Amino acid sequence: MTNPVSSRPNPAPALVLRGVVAAAVVLVGAAPQLGSAPAPLRLGGEWLRDRFIQLAARDVPENRILVVDIDESSLAEQPWPWPRARLADLVEVLLQHGARGVALDILQEKPADADGDARMAMLAAHGPVVLAQMFDYVERGSPLHAGMLGGGTPAAVPGEAVVGHGYIGNHAGLSRARHFGNIGVVPDADGVLRRVPLYTWYEGRAYPTLSRALLECCAATPPAPGATGMTRIPYARTWESYDVAKARDLLRGAVPPEYIRDRYVLIGSSSLSIGDRLATPTGASTAGLLVHAAMLSAQLDTLAGTAPAPWAGRAIATLFCAVLALAASYTLPRWSAAVNALLLGTVAAAWVGLAYLMAPHDPLLEPGAPLLAIAFLLAVAVPMHWQLAQQRSRQLLGTLRQYVAKAVVDELLRSDLKDPLAPRLLQVTTLIADMQGYTTQVESLSLEEAARLTTDFLDCLTRPVLEKQGTLDKYTGDGLVAFWGAPLPNAEHADLALDAAAGILREVARFSAARAAQGLPPLRVRIGIESGPAMAGDYGTSFRSIYTAVGDSVNTASRLEQAARDYPHDVIVGEGTVALARRHRFLPLGERMLRGKERPIRVYTLAEAA
Repeated sequence: MTNPVSSRPNPAPALVLRGVVAAAVVLVGAAPQLGSAPAPLRLGGEWLRDRFIQLAARDVPENRILVVDIDESSLAEQPWPWPRARLADLVEVLLQHGARGVALDILQEKPADADGDARMAMLAAHGPVVLAQMFDYVERGSPLHAGMLGGGTPAAVPGEAVVGHGYIGNHAGLSRARHFGNIGVVPDADGVLRRVPLYTWYEGRAYPTLSRALLECCAATPPAPGATGMTRIPYARTWESYDVAKARDLLRGAVPPEYIRDRYVLIGSSSLSIGDRLATPTGASTAGLLVHAAMLSAQLDTLAGTAPAPWAGRAIATLFCAVLALAASYTLPRWSAAVNALLLGTVAAAWVGLAYLMAPHDPLLEPGAPLLAIAFLLAVAVPMHWQLAQQRSRQLLGTLRQYVAKAVVDELLRSDLKDPLAPRLLQVTTLIADMQGYTTQVESLSLEEAARLTTDFLDCLTRPVLEKQGTLDKYTGDGLVAFWGAPLPNAEHADLALDAAAGILREVARFSAARAAQGLPPLRVRIGIESGPAMAGDYGTSFRSIYTAVGDSVNTASRLEQAARDYPHDVIVGEGTVALARRHRFLPLGERMLRGKERPIRVYTLAEAA
């Protein structure tokens, strides 16, 4: 019986699915590297970067920067707000001891003590001093306008600079200051500060951030033009790397001049009472002053040529996802779900290690995107291919049940063969049965009656074959071909075939007797049986296939069935089957020369059928 076209799964749908999965992996993992990623993905990647920062932060001393902290002990001597004269004293001490430049992370929106304001104005107008001002990046119905803006450079359009919508400047007495730096920041959606606007554009002018303004003011080699928009803060050092002097100690003269000389100085406060605290990747509550210190340190590394060299991290991530898609297309349909899940877990760990190395070298890398692609494979592709494997198993079982008795199918499943239908050389016994005089029987019948006779006769042949665990090869119009010993080896294959032959004789005898009772001609079946080696398996293409046995013993069984017309016996058995049978007796019929044979063979019939 030949299989329908659907008996062998059409590979086209599976190939299309694999192509869709591969494309989705590349899209999910690589697309965010080329543009703005969705907010959830971006935050996931930032969370991963935060862990990288915590692991990689160095405790190498930062000797180029001095942080002056108006800490709790300093505020205990003089509560906040301090008189401007005290701030001026602090700046003067630093400049007298050779500070390269001083930047204040302190707003002076309104005038205070006149003498102190005048001294601060003189220091800012003539010394290497950077005053703070703050931009507001939130659009409001009533924009924030407080104090006076200072500094900035003309810029007709924002370009990459972040657009400000309001500001808090300094009082008018400081309008002659030469350098101003922005201390306004834009935390991410989760409240963590990871970037600062290197420049802010407001009403036709571009204003640098505090650390950038300090370098433009005081660096021996001013920073080269470059990025002007939101810039990632590397946080490459631990907070313990920065030298911190208490404002109280400076004012007391307790800080040696060599501790200050030739350093960039940032003045601010870590005091909780002043409230300049921010969430950063290194902690939930970090002094804003130290954020500016981290940004200044990173820019100094760039000027010194010691910053991490740029890598094509996004290109590497895109290539990684493309290779992942190709590898998954190969492994998913071939390996088990458990093995694929383990493999994807290993790949995820490998990517995390690679991303850890690349993150400092490419601030635009989205490290979470390839992990999302791997999660997509785990959540979608692995179950999908498992389902396809289940579907193939069901198709295989359906195909097997067209050929093989249920007991044999169950045994095949227990045998754990990788491909039970693959061609194999096995010892088999082939049985070929046919109706003698079929043409004479049907020539006087109508088409419907001929079809009914054929079907009923084939039932008589098929039932004993399947009951005796035979494999049905095909129907031959009014007969069939069956064999035993495949797809599973069976030591009793010869006896089982003979049992089936005896059963066929009984079935045909009953059917013939029933026909005779109706006045219809009797029926006779011819059966040829032979045993020997044969290649048994599923032969064909994706369009059509058949499970069959091929070999000399199969051809001999066919010749014996044809020879049965010359004997008064219905079953003709070859010498190969007789040699293997253990439960049956035979009558020798002498030697017979069969077509295609070089010598005559001995033929027999079943003694119980004689």
